[in-house]
Amino acid sequence: MRGDAVTLFLCGDVMLGRGVDQILPHPGDPALREPYIRDSRAYVELVEEVSGPIPRPVGFSWPWGEALPVLDRAAPDVRVMNLETSITGGGVFAPGKEIHYRMSPANLPGLAVARPDVCVLANNHVLDRGRPGLEDTLDTLAAAGIQVAGAGRDRRSARRPAAVPVGDHRRVLVFGCGTASSGIPPGWSAAGERSGVDVVSERAAGDATALAQRVRQLKRPGDIAVVSIHWGGNWGYDVPEDQIRFAHALIDGGVDLVHGHSSHHPRPLEIYRDKLVLYGCGDLIDDYEGIGGYERYRDDLRLLYFATLRPDTGALLDLRMVVFRARRMRLCRAPHEDAAWLARTLGRTGSALGTRIALGRDDVLTAHRAEP
Repeated sequence: MRGDAVTLFLCGDVMLGRGVDQILPHPGDPALREPYIRDSRAYVELVEEVSGPIPRPVGFSWPWGEALPVLDRAAPDVRVMNLETSITGGGVFAPGKEIHYRMSPANLPGLAVARPDVCVLANNHVLDRGRPGLEDTLDTLAAAGIQVAGAGRDRRSARRPAAVPVGDHRRVLVFGCGTASSGIPPGWSAAGERSGVDVVSERAAGDATALAQRVRQLKRPGDIAVVSIHWGGNWGYDVPEDQIRFAHALIDGGVDLVHGHSSHHPRPLEIYRDKLVLYGCGDLIDDYEGIGGYERYRDDLRLLYFATLRPDTGALLDLRMVVFRARRMRLCRAPHEDAAWLARTLGRTGSALGTRIALGRDDVLTAHRAEP
Protein backbone atom coordinates (compact mmCIF):
# COMPACT_ATOMS: atom_id res chain seq x y z
CA MET A 1 0.00 0.00 0.00
CA ARG A 2 1.40 3.36 -1.06
CA GLY A 3 0.02 6.34 0.82
CA ASP A 4 -3.67 6.64 0.15
CA ALA A 5 -3.80 4.09 -2.68
CA VAL A 6 -4.16 0.32 -2.99
CA THR A 7 -3.13 -1.47 -6.18
CA LEU A 8 -4.76 -4.73 -7.19
CA PHE A 9 -3.50 -7.16 -9.79
CA LEU A 10 -6.41 -8.86 -11.55
CA CYS A 11 -6.55 -11.31 -14.42
CA GLY A 12 -8.92 -13.71 -16.07
CA ASP A 13 -8.75 -17.48 -16.35
CA VAL A 14 -5.61 -19.27 -15.25
CA MET A 15 -6.01 -22.74 -16.73
CA LEU A 16 -3.02 -24.78 -15.61
CA GLY A 17 -4.69 -28.11 -16.32
CA ARG A 18 -4.80 -30.33 -19.38
CA GLY A 19 -2.02 -29.43 -21.85
CA VAL A 20 -0.27 -26.96 -19.53
CA ASP A 21 -0.08 -29.59 -16.79
CA GLN A 22 1.56 -31.96 -19.27
CA ILE A 23 4.55 -29.71 -19.95
CA LEU A 24 5.25 -28.96 -16.27
CA PRO A 25 7.69 -31.12 -14.28
CA HIS A 26 5.09 -33.46 -12.74
CA PRO A 27 2.30 -34.13 -15.26
CA GLY A 28 -0.76 -36.00 -14.10
CA ASP A 29 -2.76 -38.63 -15.93
CA PRO A 30 -3.32 -37.20 -19.45
CA ALA A 31 -6.56 -39.11 -20.09
CA LEU A 32 -9.52 -37.07 -21.36
CA ARG A 33 -13.11 -37.86 -22.28
CA GLU A 34 -13.61 -35.23 -24.93
CA PRO A 35 -15.43 -36.11 -28.17
CA TYR A 36 -12.33 -35.78 -30.37
CA ILE A 37 -9.30 -35.69 -28.06
CA ARG A 38 -8.63 -38.37 -25.47
CA ASP A 39 -5.11 -37.40 -24.39
CA SER A 40 -4.05 -34.01 -22.98
CA ARG A 41 -0.69 -34.27 -24.73
CA ALA A 42 -2.49 -33.81 -28.04
CA TYR A 43 -3.13 -30.15 -27.07
CA VAL A 44 0.61 -29.69 -26.61
CA GLU A 45 1.20 -31.12 -30.09
CA LEU A 46 -1.40 -28.76 -31.59
CA VAL A 47 0.34 -25.79 -29.99
CA GLU A 48 3.71 -26.96 -31.28
CA GLU A 49 2.32 -27.21 -34.81
CA VAL A 50 1.49 -23.50 -34.88
CA SER A 51 4.00 -21.99 -32.43
CA GLY A 52 7.06 -24.22 -32.41
CA PRO A 53 8.56 -26.86 -30.13
CA ILE A 54 8.15 -26.70 -26.37
CA PRO A 55 10.97 -28.15 -24.25
CA ARG A 56 9.62 -30.75 -21.86
CA PRO A 57 9.53 -30.57 -18.98
CA VAL A 58 9.57 -26.80 -18.69
CA GLY A 59 10.27 -24.97 -15.45
CA PHE A 60 7.42 -23.92 -13.21
CA SER A 61 7.72 -20.29 -14.30
CA TRP A 62 7.43 -21.13 -18.03
CA PRO A 63 3.67 -20.47 -18.49
CA TRP A 64 4.03 -17.02 -16.86
CA GLY A 65 7.10 -16.12 -18.90
CA GLU A 66 7.70 -12.38 -19.17
CA ALA A 67 4.67 -11.60 -17.01
CA LEU A 68 6.54 -12.41 -13.80
CA PRO A 69 9.03 -9.52 -13.92
CA VAL A 70 6.19 -7.17 -14.87
CA LEU A 71 4.27 -8.34 -11.82
CA ASP A 72 7.31 -7.89 -9.60
CA ARG A 73 8.00 -4.36 -10.86
CA ALA A 74 4.37 -3.34 -10.41
CA ALA A 75 4.44 -4.69 -6.84
CA PRO A 76 0.65 -4.80 -6.41
CA ASP A 77 -0.70 -4.95 -2.87
CA VAL A 78 -3.06 -7.84 -3.68
CA ARG A 79 -3.03 -10.43 -6.48
CA VAL A 80 -6.37 -11.98 -7.53
CA MET A 81 -6.91 -14.55 -10.26
CA ASN A 82 -9.59 -16.97 -11.43
CA LEU A 83 -8.11 -20.46 -11.14
CA GLU A 84 -10.02 -22.55 -13.63
CA THR A 85 -8.98 -26.10 -12.88
CA SER A 86 -9.19 -28.69 -10.16
CA ILE A 87 -5.95 -29.60 -8.39
CA THR A 88 -6.06 -33.31 -7.72
CA GLY A 89 -4.58 -36.64 -8.57
CA GLY A 90 -7.87 -38.40 -7.92
CA GLY A 91 -11.58 -37.87 -8.21
CA VAL A 92 -13.69 -38.95 -11.18
CA PHE A 93 -14.71 -37.19 -14.37
CA ALA A 94 -17.73 -34.98 -13.71
CA PRO A 95 -20.67 -36.56 -15.59
CA GLY A 96 -22.41 -34.67 -18.35
CA LYS A 97 -19.39 -32.52 -19.24
CA GLU A 98 -17.25 -32.80 -22.34
CA ILE A 99 -14.32 -30.66 -21.16
CA HIS A 100 -12.43 -31.43 -17.94
CA TYR A 101 -9.45 -29.64 -16.41
CA ARG A 102 -7.20 -30.85 -13.66
CA MET A 103 -3.60 -30.23 -12.70
CA SER A 104 -1.31 -32.40 -10.63
CA PRO A 105 -0.89 -31.18 -7.03
CA ALA A 106 2.85 -31.66 -7.54
CA ASN A 107 2.70 -28.89 -10.16
CA LEU A 108 1.33 -26.33 -7.69
CA PRO A 109 4.62 -24.37 -7.87
CA GLY A 110 3.45 -23.49 -11.40
CA LEU A 111 0.74 -21.41 -9.71
CA ALA A 112 2.62 -20.35 -6.58
CA VAL A 113 5.40 -18.78 -8.65
CA ALA A 114 3.01 -15.90 -9.44
CA ARG A 115 2.34 -15.43 -5.68
CA PRO A 116 -1.46 -15.16 -5.79
CA ASP A 117 -3.12 -13.89 -2.65
CA VAL A 118 -6.57 -15.09 -3.73
CA CYS A 119 -7.67 -17.76 -6.17
CA VAL A 120 -11.31 -17.46 -7.15
CA LEU A 121 -12.81 -20.93 -7.64
CA ALA A 122 -16.37 -20.04 -8.63
CA ASN A 123 -16.18 -21.33 -12.20
CA ASN A 124 -17.26 -24.17 -14.47
CA HIS A 125 -14.12 -26.32 -14.10
CA VAL A 126 -13.30 -26.44 -10.39
CA LEU A 127 -15.47 -29.56 -9.90
CA ASP A 128 -14.35 -31.28 -13.09
CA ARG A 129 -13.11 -34.15 -10.91
CA GLY A 130 -16.16 -34.14 -8.67
CA ARG A 131 -16.49 -33.06 -5.07
CA PRO A 132 -13.49 -35.18 -3.98
CA GLY A 133 -11.44 -33.19 -6.51
CA LEU A 134 -12.75 -29.95 -5.00
CA GLU A 135 -11.72 -31.16 -1.53
CA ASP A 136 -8.21 -31.85 -2.84
CA THR A 137 -8.10 -28.42 -4.47
CA LEU A 138 -9.09 -26.67 -1.25
CA ASP A 139 -6.59 -28.68 0.79
CA THR A 140 -3.74 -28.04 -1.65
CA LEU A 141 -4.31 -24.30 -1.80
CA ALA A 142 -4.72 -24.03 1.98
CA ALA A 143 -1.44 -25.89 2.52
CA ALA A 144 0.25 -23.37 0.21
CA GLY A 145 -1.20 -20.42 2.13
CA ILE A 146 -3.35 -19.25 -0.81
CA GLN A 147 -6.81 -17.95 0.08
CA VAL A 148 -9.84 -18.95 -1.97
CA ALA A 149 -13.21 -17.40 -2.72
CA GLY A 150 -16.37 -18.63 -4.38
CA ALA A 151 -16.22 -22.33 -3.53
CA GLY A 152 -16.04 -24.27 -0.31
CA ARG A 153 -16.89 -27.32 1.73
CA ASP A 154 -20.39 -26.00 2.44
CA ARG A 155 -22.58 -23.07 1.47
CA ARG A 156 -21.27 -20.85 4.24
CA SER A 157 -17.61 -21.30 3.30
CA ALA A 158 -18.39 -20.93 -0.43
CA ARG A 159 -19.87 -17.50 0.34
CA ARG A 160 -17.11 -16.44 2.72
CA PRO A 161 -14.85 -13.77 1.21
CA ALA A 162 -11.09 -13.93 1.20
CA ALA A 163 -9.68 -11.13 3.34
CA VAL A 164 -6.22 -9.78 2.51
CA PRO A 165 -4.71 -7.21 4.93
CA VAL A 166 -3.31 -4.03 3.33
CA GLY A 167 -1.69 -1.44 5.54
CA ASP A 168 -2.96 -0.69 9.00
CA HIS A 169 -6.48 -1.88 9.76
CA ARG A 170 -7.45 -2.15 6.07
CA ARG A 171 -8.42 -5.18 4.01
CA VAL A 172 -9.28 -6.18 0.49
CA LEU A 173 -12.31 -8.46 0.63
CA VAL A 174 -12.81 -10.75 -2.37
CA PHE A 175 -16.21 -12.38 -2.85
CA GLY A 176 -16.42 -15.07 -5.54
CA CYS A 177 -19.51 -16.28 -7.38
CA GLY A 178 -20.50 -17.73 -10.72
CA THR A 179 -23.55 -18.00 -12.95
CA ALA A 180 -25.15 -20.70 -15.07
CA SER A 181 -24.44 -18.58 -18.17
CA SER A 182 -20.74 -19.47 -17.81
CA GLY A 183 -21.51 -23.18 -17.96
CA ILE A 184 -21.57 -24.02 -14.25
CA PRO A 185 -23.79 -27.10 -13.93
CA PRO A 186 -26.75 -26.62 -11.57
CA GLY A 187 -25.65 -29.54 -9.39
CA TRP A 188 -22.41 -27.78 -8.51
CA SER A 189 -24.08 -25.17 -6.33
CA ALA A 190 -23.06 -25.25 -2.67
CA ALA A 191 -26.08 -25.85 -0.44
CA GLY A 192 -26.27 -26.35 3.31
CA GLU A 193 -23.49 -28.79 4.22
CA ARG A 194 -22.89 -29.74 0.58
CA SER A 195 -19.67 -28.49 -0.97
CA GLY A 196 -19.65 -26.53 -4.21
CA VAL A 197 -19.71 -23.13 -5.84
CA ASP A 198 -21.60 -19.98 -4.83
CA VAL A 199 -23.98 -19.73 -7.79
CA VAL A 200 -26.00 -16.57 -8.50
CA SER A 201 -28.10 -15.40 -11.43
CA GLU A 202 -27.29 -12.18 -13.24
CA ARG A 203 -30.94 -12.10 -14.29
CA ALA A 204 -32.19 -11.98 -10.70
CA ALA A 205 -32.17 -8.50 -9.20
CA GLY A 206 -32.68 -10.10 -5.81
CA ASP A 207 -29.36 -11.97 -6.13
CA ALA A 208 -27.47 -8.73 -6.69
CA THR A 209 -29.26 -7.13 -3.76
CA ALA A 210 -28.52 -10.07 -1.46
CA LEU A 211 -24.86 -10.19 -2.50
CA ALA A 212 -24.45 -6.45 -1.93
CA GLN A 213 -26.05 -6.83 1.47
CA ARG A 214 -23.53 -9.54 2.41
CA VAL A 215 -20.75 -7.21 1.32
CA ARG A 216 -22.05 -4.36 3.49
CA GLN A 217 -22.38 -6.66 6.51
CA LEU A 218 -18.70 -7.61 6.38
CA LYS A 219 -17.10 -4.46 4.99
CA ARG A 220 -15.44 -2.17 7.51
CA PRO A 221 -14.39 1.47 6.99
CA GLY A 222 -11.29 1.52 4.80
CA ASP A 223 -11.94 -1.92 3.28
CA ILE A 224 -12.09 -2.46 -0.47
CA ALA A 225 -14.74 -4.95 -1.59
CA VAL A 226 -14.26 -6.90 -4.83
CA VAL A 227 -16.88 -9.20 -6.35
CA SER A 228 -15.22 -11.67 -8.71
CA ILE A 229 -17.82 -13.25 -10.95
CA HIS A 230 -17.64 -15.96 -13.60
CA TRP A 231 -20.36 -15.22 -16.14
CA GLY A 232 -21.34 -15.22 -19.79
CA GLY A 233 -20.12 -17.02 -22.87
CA ASN A 234 -16.64 -17.50 -24.24
CA TRP A 235 -16.73 -15.26 -27.31
CA GLY A 236 -18.03 -11.87 -28.36
CA TYR A 237 -17.85 -8.24 -27.24
CA ASP A 238 -21.52 -7.50 -26.54
CA VAL A 239 -22.21 -7.04 -22.83
CA PRO A 240 -25.74 -8.22 -22.00
CA GLU A 241 -28.02 -5.75 -20.27
CA ASP A 242 -28.50 -8.28 -17.46
CA GLN A 243 -24.79 -8.13 -16.64
CA ILE A 244 -24.72 -4.35 -16.75
CA ARG A 245 -27.69 -4.09 -14.40
CA PHE A 246 -26.20 -6.67 -12.06
CA ALA A 247 -22.82 -4.91 -11.94
CA HIS A 248 -24.42 -1.51 -11.38
CA ALA A 249 -26.56 -2.91 -8.56
CA LEU A 250 -23.43 -4.26 -6.89
CA ILE A 251 -21.65 -0.91 -7.15
CA ASP A 252 -24.76 0.93 -5.95
CA GLY A 253 -24.90 -1.50 -3.02
CA GLY A 254 -21.36 -0.85 -1.79
CA VAL A 255 -19.05 -3.00 -3.94
CA ASP A 256 -15.90 -1.19 -5.10
CA LEU A 257 -14.82 -3.33 -8.07
CA VAL A 258 -16.49 -6.00 -10.21
CA HIS A 259 -14.01 -8.52 -11.60
CA GLY A 260 -15.70 -10.44 -14.41
CA HIS A 261 -14.29 -13.47 -16.24
CA SER A 262 -15.25 -16.45 -18.41
CA SER A 263 -14.66 -15.01 -21.89
CA HIS A 264 -11.60 -16.37 -23.69
CA HIS A 265 -10.57 -12.88 -24.81
CA PRO A 266 -10.72 -9.43 -23.15
CA ARG A 267 -14.15 -7.79 -23.27
CA PRO A 268 -15.21 -4.17 -22.68
CA LEU A 269 -14.87 -2.50 -19.31
CA GLU A 270 -16.74 0.34 -17.63
CA ILE A 271 -16.08 3.02 -15.06
CA TYR A 272 -19.39 3.42 -13.26
CA ARG A 273 -19.74 5.98 -10.48
CA ASP A 274 -15.93 6.11 -10.35
CA LYS A 275 -15.79 2.33 -9.76
CA LEU A 276 -14.27 -0.24 -12.11
CA VAL A 277 -16.30 -2.97 -13.80
CA LEU A 278 -14.35 -5.54 -15.80
CA TYR A 279 -16.96 -7.48 -17.78
CA GLY A 280 -14.52 -10.08 -19.06
CA CYS A 281 -10.78 -10.24 -18.43
CA GLY A 282 -10.07 -12.98 -20.97
CA ASP A 283 -7.83 -16.00 -20.47
CA LEU A 284 -4.34 -15.51 -19.12
CA ILE A 285 -2.87 -19.03 -19.26
CA ASP A 286 -4.29 -21.92 -21.30
CA ASP A 287 -3.47 -24.50 -23.98
CA TYR A 288 -5.64 -22.97 -26.74
CA GLU A 289 -3.02 -21.79 -29.26
CA GLY A 290 -3.55 -24.72 -31.58
CA ILE A 291 -7.36 -24.44 -31.63
CA GLY A 292 -8.66 -22.52 -34.63
CA GLY A 293 -11.96 -20.93 -35.53
CA TYR A 294 -11.98 -17.73 -33.47
CA GLU A 295 -8.93 -15.92 -34.78
CA ARG A 296 -10.85 -12.65 -35.25
CA TYR A 297 -11.00 -12.26 -31.47
CA ARG A 298 -7.20 -12.55 -31.09
CA ASP A 299 -7.50 -14.71 -28.01
CA ASP A 300 -3.72 -15.11 -28.10
CA LEU A 301 -3.54 -11.59 -26.62
CA ARG A 302 -3.68 -11.55 -22.83
CA LEU A 303 -3.94 -8.74 -20.26
CA LEU A 304 -2.55 -8.08 -16.81
CA TYR A 305 -4.81 -5.53 -15.08
CA PHE A 306 -3.39 -3.20 -12.43
CA ALA A 307 -6.14 -1.17 -10.75
CA THR A 308 -5.22 1.49 -8.20
CA LEU A 309 -8.03 2.50 -5.85
CA ARG A 310 -8.60 4.95 -3.01
CA PRO A 311 -9.15 2.87 0.13
CA ASP A 312 -11.46 5.43 1.73
CA THR A 313 -13.94 5.48 -1.17
CA GLY A 314 -12.92 2.60 -3.47
CA ALA A 315 -12.80 5.06 -6.36
CA LEU A 316 -10.60 4.10 -9.30
CA LEU A 317 -7.51 6.29 -9.47
CA ASP A 318 -5.70 4.50 -12.28
CA LEU A 319 -6.01 1.41 -14.46
CA ARG A 320 -3.02 0.05 -16.38
CA MET A 321 -3.33 -2.96 -18.67
CA VAL A 322 -0.17 -4.68 -19.90
CA VAL A 323 -0.55 -6.68 -23.11
CA PHE A 324 1.01 -10.11 -23.59
CA ARG A 325 0.86 -12.70 -26.32
CA ALA A 326 0.80 -16.46 -25.77
CA ARG A 327 3.48 -18.37 -27.67
CA ARG A 328 4.35 -21.99 -26.95
CA MET A 329 2.13 -21.77 -23.85
CA ARG A 330 4.30 -18.96 -22.49
CA LEU A 331 3.47 -15.26 -22.00
CA CYS A 332 5.61 -12.80 -23.97
CA ARG A 333 5.19 -9.05 -24.26
CA ALA A 334 3.04 -8.28 -27.27
CA PRO A 335 4.52 -6.22 -30.10
CA HIS A 336 3.33 -2.64 -30.60
CA GLU A 337 0.93 -3.46 -33.43
CA ASP A 338 -0.87 -6.07 -31.29
CA ALA A 339 -1.18 -3.73 -28.32
CA ALA A 340 -2.52 -1.03 -30.64
CA TRP A 341 -5.06 -3.46 -32.12
CA LEU A 342 -6.33 -4.40 -28.67
CA ALA A 343 -6.54 -0.74 -27.62
CA ARG A 344 -8.63 0.07 -30.69
CA THR A 345 -10.85 -2.98 -30.21
CA LEU A 346 -11.57 -2.38 -26.54
CA GLY A 347 -12.11 1.31 -27.23
CA ARG A 348 -14.58 0.63 -30.02
CA THR A 349 -16.50 -2.10 -28.22
CA GLY A 350 -16.56 -0.21 -24.92
CA SER A 351 -17.63 3.16 -26.30
CA ALA A 352 -21.31 2.44 -25.58
CA LEU A 353 -20.34 2.05 -21.92
CA GLY A 354 -18.66 5.45 -21.95
CA THR A 355 -15.15 4.02 -21.82
CA ARG A 356 -12.12 5.41 -23.60
CA ILE A 357 -8.97 3.30 -24.03
CA ALA A 358 -5.59 4.90 -24.66
CA LEU A 359 -2.28 3.34 -25.68
CA GLY A 360 0.52 4.92 -23.68
CA ARG A 361 4.20 4.52 -23.01
CA ASP A 362 5.66 1.03 -23.30
CA ASP A 363 2.43 -0.02 -25.06
CA VAL A 364 0.49 -0.04 -21.79
CA LEU A 365 -3.26 0.49 -22.09
CA THR A 366 -5.12 2.87 -19.81
CA ALA A 367 -8.87 3.40 -19.38
CA HIS A 368 -10.81 6.57 -18.72
CA ARG A 369 -14.40 7.64 -18.52
CA ALA A 370 -15.21 9.45 -21.76
CA GLU A 371 -16.31 13.05 -21.37
CA PRO A 372 -20.05 13.45 -22.07
